[in-house]
Amino acid sequence: MPTTIAETDGRAATPTDGADNIRPPIRTRTLATIGVNHALHDGYTDLIYVLLPVWQAEFGLGYVALALVRSLYVGALAGLQMPATALARRFSARRVLVLGTLLGAGGYALAGVSGGLAGLCGALVLSGAGSSTQHPLASAVIARTYGAGARGPLGTYNFAGDLGKAALPAFAGLLLTHADWRFVLWLAAGLGVVVAFGVATLLPREPVPREDALACSQAAVPGGSSASRTGFGLLVAVGMLDNAARPGFLVYLPFLLQEKGAVLTTVGVAFGLVAVGGALGKAIFGRLGERYGVTRCVILTEAGTAVAILLVLALPLTPALTVLPVLGLMLNGTSSVLYGTVPDLAPPGGVARAFAVFYTWTLGGSALATPLLYGPLGDAVGPTWAAVAAAVTALAVVPIMLRLSPNLARGR
Repeated sequence: MPTTIAETDGRAATPTDGADNIRPPIRTRTLATIGVNHALHDGYTDLIYVLLPVWQAEFGLGYVALALVRSLYVGALAGLQMPATALARRFSARRVLVLGTLLGAGGYALAGVSGGLAGLCGALVLSGAGSSTQHPLASAVIARTYGAGARGPLGTYNFAGDLGKAALPAFAGLLLTHADWRFVLWLAAGLGVVVAFGVATLLPREPVPREDALACSQAAVPGGSSASRTGFGLLVAVGMLDNAARPGFLVYLPFLLQEKGAVLTTVGVAFGLVAVGGALGKAIFGRLGERYGVTRCVILTEAGTAVAILLVLALPLTPALTVLPVLGLMLNGTSSVLYGTVPDLAPPGGVARAFAVFYTWTLGGSALATPLLYGPLGDAVGPTWAAVAAAVTALAVVPIMLRLSPNLARGR
């Protein structure tokens, strides 16, 4: 029997179609390949945080401008999720993932040769466009590969992304003490080319019709009812607030740590500590959501995020660094629970489209909130109070999550 990620016979595919026919070694190889690709792209995203103080010094930027620079990348990443899904229907998820990874690497390579701020901004938009292919397509591939048992593998996939967040920013922070930031971006671009080659070589092909493999009928998807559509909308709202709180704090973390006496290498290590905790959070909470319910886990992580942010603000440098893994655990623990719930509440149009919609709105909210809300707050009242606003944003998830709870099978 040929190796495929999904199989159909002309009917609309359900999230589990063909999953039982995929052999365990193929599933493992698919998850490992997708995980490494996720690690690269999430590392690319968080690498920007470490570079913000460097760009502030070189280009004389205020907090609003810095937030805008980051949002150019995230905005391109968010805004092109749906087009990436449409391309995958025509050219296959595997091919689009390879091209997206090469484009992400190419954007960082161009940023490394940019001579000014305009060139840097354009290059970040290009790199973000490449990374837009990763989340919806990779998540849908895992959902199709593992079928009804996809929640755990989706947690592993998200865990892999945080490994990239832990490794790449920390390594870049170390290199920045000895090398120019442009050289660091060239190295990151080279790593992207290697990963793209690995995806092209190792990810199984999809010989079935793309439209069937990536789409689901209303009758075949559990989220076809109006109640599920309402639940999906609430899930998106929770994801938007969660994704807004994270950069709302992290964009100021380098400056908060520098106020406590940290050097650039320490800042890179700090982001590594946050990402290590985040990796554990994504690995742990994806499974805790299955056992104890989505609502309980999300409320715990969002309340924990707010408390951890306030502790980092109040403590001296060394104790604050020890809190960062716990902050990462809470800050990123929510996402695995939410991602694993997307297939359960997917509206008509299919799981791949549901993931694309979810990522578009949640990442788009993050891209807009940083320059429009947290950036002006930072310039007006300073990084500390802007970080407090991020903690308040995390707490705002709680009432929405309680409203969502009746729509979840195990959310009470």
